[in-house]
Amino acid sequence: MRTSRLILLLALALLVSSCSTVPFSGRRQVTMLPEGLLSEMAAANYQGFMQEHQVVSSNDPRAQMVQRSGDRISGAVVQYLRDTGQGRRVRDFDWQFNLVQSDQVNAWAMPGGKIAIYTGILDLTQDENGLAVVMSHEIAHVIARHGNERMSQQLLLTMGAISLDVALRERPQETRDIFMMAFGVGGTLGTLAYSRQHEYEADALGMIFMAMAGYDPNHTITFWERMLAYSSGPGIPQFLSTHPSNQARINAAREFLPTAMNYYNP
Repeated sequence: MRTSRLILLLALALLVSSCSTVPFSGRRQVTMLPEGLLSEMAAANYQGFMQEHQVVSSNDPRAQMVQRSGDRISGAVVQYLRDTGQGRRVRDFDWQFNLVQSDQVNAWAMPGGKIAIYTGILDLTQDENGLAVVMSHEIAHVIARHGNERMSQQLLLTMGAISLDVALRERPQETRDIFMMAFGVGGTLGTLAYSRQHEYEADALGMIFMAMAGYDPNHTITFWERMLAYSSGPGIPQFLSTHPSNQARINAAREFLPTAMNYYNP
């Protein structure tokens, strides 16, 4: 009983001391894990993933489109954060954008700006405007530190109130598995689905981000309409296991569109 009470007190202390605010939305969030250490884990795991999978050559026009879209959107967001005194949030980011050869309809992001887009989703994005919807959505998850929130919760549930470096030292494989699931990287382990709150927030932030980069946020609605139609067919794409699509989400995007258009810079 005494041990359980101590763990609870430690957890509460972490919650109180680890609150931050999501840019643009202003939502208070709990991120108990140091972003620097998460970025180090991301760099290692991202590199390992790319070595184990077929990455589309940078000479391929599709890979160039992924790189161009990622550069435009991340560049616009970083500049805005710096201009508004929030540059520290992305100070140590090392943005990387890779196109992975796979029939899976999927995309994911890791801390520090590590983004992966699968070729299977390009049939639904159709062009660079559609790709910008997916890219900005994933960048929004990174900027909002949604993965940190999910991994913090999962570590607390499975290991109690211990630090990430202790978890890595004492239970490295389990910690790595939680990391990969928390950031939506597919595989036999599955994923820890983003909450509805995170999804709506990433949709809204993503619309702002793509607008800042000169992409019309109206394309968000048409992309998710295509995704909704696709998901009604046989089989559910991997992307929808962590990024659920429904009519309520499309309606929310329509409602938020006037706000996003305020940031549109054609």
